[in-house]
Amino acid sequence: MKKRIVAFRRLNEQQIAQLREQFHVDYFPSLEGVDDPGFREALAEAHGLVGASLKITPELLDEAPHLEAIASISVGYDNYPVDELTRRSILLCNTPDVLTETTADTGFSLIMATARRVVELAEFVKRGDWKESIGEAQFGCDVHGKTLGMVGMGRIGAAVARRGALGFGMNVLYSYASPKPELEASLGARRCEMEELLEQADFVCVTVPLTAETTHLFGAEQFARMKSSAIFINIARGKVVDEPALIQALDDGQIRGAGLDVFEQEPLPADSPLPHMANVVALPHIGSATHETRTAMAQRAVDNITLALTGERPISLVNEPAWDSRRQS
Repeated sequence: MKKRIVAFRRLNEQQIAQLREQFHVDYFPSLEGVDDPGFREALAEAHGLVGASLKITPELLDEAPHLEAIASISVGYDNYPVDELTRRSILLCNTPDVLTETTADTGFSLIMATARRVVELAEFVKRGDWKESIGEAQFGCDVHGKTLGMVGMGRIGAAVARRGALGFGMNVLYSYASPKPELEASLGARRCEMEELLEQADFVCVTVPLTAETTHLFGAEQFARMKSSAIFINIARGKVVDEPALIQALDDGQIRGAGLDVFEQEPLPADSPLPHMANVVALPHIGSATHETRTAMAQRAVDNITLALTGERPISLVNEPAWDSRRQS
């Protein structure tokens, strides 16, 4: 009898066909939440899950007694109870590498857009306000030659730093990461304490994963340490930032501006001031949102779940102890 997979994120026809060659697939391409009756019924028989943007809780796992593996179509895994999955010997797979460069493109586009006030001044033109040569009121700031402070220096952080150092001659500082001697050699990057980074950087770019330790890593104290001319970029997770503190810092002129692809609540609530602030570029969490990258992420998830359910080690495994436990059983 074929094992069963529940897929709750849109896959292309080839990917669905690939899964159906070996498994029974219950497909929910437009699933709105875990309370969907069909989803709950399928979950009870599922050996594998493929999807993203769904909060998986221990209570939900209790309804999936046959579950062996989850393949998330994402690099982040804060929606999953990793320790609980490991305790149950359920493999958790993700999709690093395939979205690194695309997400770094998004991060650097936010650096450029905020520094040169691209969105604000495009709207200036659309409104018909461009009636004479622009003056200092419309000036932005340079990016080339400035100091880029990377908070987090994993795959995506390193890719952003590489764009800054090699493409724009930026001086790179990094913190909240283990030493990276190869990046120090190739990019001239320097590891320092967070306090020094905040005080020296012209652009502070956050790429850390969301953990208990990084939740509200940035608050009033951190923004107060930054230069008044500095720009804050967040392509990590919204909850890394105390959003009211960021809004206050932008309002008070403690920092020049912010480029944000992630928020504490997504989509943004209607009463959030952030998208209406002239010194903010706010995007709808598009970090990896290109046709090519989303297709590659879904394919990695399909490959991961196929390997996991046929007894082989997935390409991208989050909880290695679960694999060890499974091999020993």
